[in-house]
Amino acid sequence: MIYVVSDSLGETAEFVARAAASQFNSGRIEIRRVPYVADKRHIKDIVDEAKGFNALIAYTIVIPELREELIALCSEQGLVTVDILGPMMESLIKVTKTSPKLEPGLLRKLDEQYFRKVEAIEFAVKYDDGKDPRGLAAADVVLIGVSRTSKTPVSMYLAHKRIKSANIPLVPEVAAPEELYNISSKKIFGLTISPQLLNDIRQERLKSLGLMSNADYANMERILKELDYAESIMKRLGCPIIDVTNKAVEETASTILEIYYKGERYV
Repeated sequence: MIYVVSDSLGETAEFVARAAASQFNSGRIEIRRVPYVADKRHIKDIVDEAKGFNALIAYTIVIPELREELIALCSEQGLVTVDILGPMMESLIKVTKTSPKLEPGLLRKLDEQYFRKVEAIEFAVKYDDGKDPRGLAAADVVLIGVSRTSKTPVSMYLAHKRIKSANIPLVPEVAAPEELYNISSKKIFGLTISPQLLNDIRQERLKSLGLMSNADYANMERILKELDYAESIMKRLGCPIIDVTNKAVEETASTILEIYYKGERYV
């Protein structure tokens, strides 16, 4: 068992502990997180309990007296400890020649960037899949493409980077919203994909829904028609076109961010 102890939320230590545990072929490594440790009495209770399991204790404690208490009690009980933040902080002290703030939870303070990320996530959900074209004017980035070109996952990834993203599906039978032609092409990104891969993805999608794989949705002739239509819209708009074939969501989003921040036009 691993006890994750923190004077804040303890997410960092838990993430490291889980990453390490995943390298061992055992599903028996249990991880228990104990957040917001605020006094020595709590430290003692944790150590006493951990002793019963001969547990390893991983910790992110920035308050010196609590950290020293934990180390001392674990040493007395013969428990192994891992200081997640300490070595990095000590190295930063040497490099920066400054003292740390020693304030728990600074990483999670509700600051302007945090609120912008939340706003961007809410925006991506509200204006996903062409729900409301009126949101295009307020978007930082607008993604267009046929169904199953990763528009929604890319939008959510961009939202976590504090970019407000809307996306519009392109379907031959449905005219693209007029709002799309009234915004700057610099913030529009067309996503395309190879016909064969799109066919495979749509076939799997139909199977997951319990539908027949020969539906028009996964018909190659239909797919080619959709891709040609989408390309004609993208060329009319003059926006960058990104081929997402065999690209991870992060890869596609990184390309978009590079263009977005540098103002470059890649095709």
